[in-house]
Amino acid sequence: MKLPDPPLLLVTDRHQARRPLAEIIGAALAAGCRWVSLREKDLPEDEQVPLARELLTMTRRHNARLVLHGEAALAKLAGVDGVHLPSGSDPAAARALLGPDKLVGLSIHTVTEAASIDSGVADYAIAGPAFETPSKPGYGPEIGRKGLREMARAARLPLLAIGGINTARVGEVVATGCAGIAVMGGVMRAADPASEIKALVATLSGALATKG
Repeated sequence: MKLPDPPLLLVTDRHQARRPLAEIIGAALAAGCRWVSLREKDLPEDEQVPLARELLTMTRRHNARLVLHGEAALAKLAGVDGVHLPSGSDPAAARALLGPDKLVGLSIHTVTEAASIDSGVADYAIAGPAFETPSKPGYGPEIGRKGLREMARAARLPLLAIGGINTARVGEVVATGCAGIAVMGGVMRAADPASEIKALVATLSGALATKG
């Protein structure tokens, strides 16, 4: 399945957010974001579902896609556009549950994981942490440009980088062969999330155009 355009995935984290999530997502969508993932796994399911449905009405207005970080069954219950699975999950099971018209993504951290993904089942993978990031200090050492390049070469599907991504890093990421970026804390913590998204979208579009 074709990824949203631009290939920039905004991942939520209400613990880092300076404003209500709906306000941040609304600003991001108005600024050109077309892909959001609800990642609030510590919320009870009966709170995640209505939140997902609230955000879904917003993404629909902008012809954007909303996925859910977590379980495929919860994504199906919420009626969102797909699921993003944690490392070690089974994309085939998620695809069987959600059907062919939903996005299925997977987090990965190694070249071995990148090479093992079935591109006939999953649509994309996210590699992280690409660079040092305050959002996920406990997720191991940064992958770096060399690691991203190796993972992008090994993967048979689009690879996004997450972790420490800002406008200064976007060109480096695209140069490694990654198809796009995922961002979280930098936008969640931003005083002006719309400006942050606009800058990221412009930089990413320029880098991809130059590469292509």
